Amino acid sequence: MIEPGIESYELSQWVRKALVLWSIPDTPAKPIRFGRELVHHWYTIPQTDFDYVPSASRWRGSGAVPKFRWEPHLPTPLPLQRSQAMPTNINKADLHPRLAFAREIAREAGEITLRYFQQPDLNVERKSDSSPVTIADKSAEQHLRARIAAAFPHDAILGEEFDDVAGTSGYRWILDPIDGTKSFISGVPLYSTLIGVEHGGRSLIGLIRVPALDESVFAMIGGGAWHQKGNAEPTPARVSQRPLNAGLFITSQVDSFAKRGAEKAYRALEQVAYIARSWGDGYGYLLVATGRAELMVDPIMNIWDAAAIQPVLEEAGGTFTDWSGRPTIHSGEGIATNGVDLESVLTITRPFANAARSDV
Repeated sequence: MIEPGIESYELSQWVRKALVLWSIPDTPAKPIRFGRELVHHWYTIPQTDFDYVPSASRWRGSGAVPKFRWEPHLPTPLPLQRSQAMPTNINKADLHPRLAFAREIAREAGEITLRYFQQPDLNVERKSDSSPVTIADKSAEQHLRARIAAAFPHDAILGEEFDDVAGTSGYRWILDPIDGTKSFISGVPLYSTLIGVEHGGRSLIGLIRVPALDESVFAMIGGGAWHQKGNAEPTPARVSQRPLNAGLFITSQVDSFAKRGAEKAYRALEQVAYIARSWGDGYGYLLVATGRAELMVDPIMNIWDAAAIQPVLEEAGGTFTDWSGRPTIHSGEGIATNGVDLESVLTITRPFANAARSDV
């Protein structure tokens, strides 16, 4: 089996050099994303021996062996709006173990939250901004911090619930142990654990895990986005190609638009979309990345809400920008799209991009 985010990264690079057609008789043709290209039943190999069958010959659960033939042309890159290119001082080999580790500790943190989920005696505290916090938030973040400090002691850590930890490696882990605490304390299973890894202001790794649904989506820049349910083998995550007028618009909380004087923006987006719902927070972004929603908008975000999102959306073929259209995690707001109607959405949000916010 090919390990997502590791061998898949090499594949995404090889696709620029050689393409080979593969056939699996018992598997229908589906688009497959390697890195930044959308490929249709194409696989890549690094050498010119076209009879070579790699050891990872079982793909997506099929027992058939891929068959290859040489085609002397390259795929057309997708015209996506992306954030800045990966910094040249990044060693891509540094990202592989961090992604694998993020997947491991996200599952552990999720299990911690589930111990407290839907418990009638759960105590809910209020932070200085009146937002709720529970022992589940704190325990999960403490676990994440301890595990990261042990495995990557030179990396910095930023989390929602505790003070920053400085680092010297240039990498910074950005954590939200429970994104959607209001859903969590209400017994709604749509809260998520978010983990991002940033370097030089650029989020390079992202993971969204919904513990109560046992579902996750994760990505590494250049390594594609991957969707996993339970213990099933991860499959490529891809945004839809539906226009918004036939699709789903999601936000976390409708009245958050009013906190920046943008009620008209919400109404305009609601009128364009076929359906609008507030299945928001990290779960909403997971829906966009896996092709089940077309637009997710947050008028107000913290960096720990955004850091995990950007790599996932971009590697799934979508976009993550601020309300002005800049691909960044640092603006305190977010728009995720499948790319189809991005400019139309920005036409609605840009007039409100510099509006003052009454609550951050």
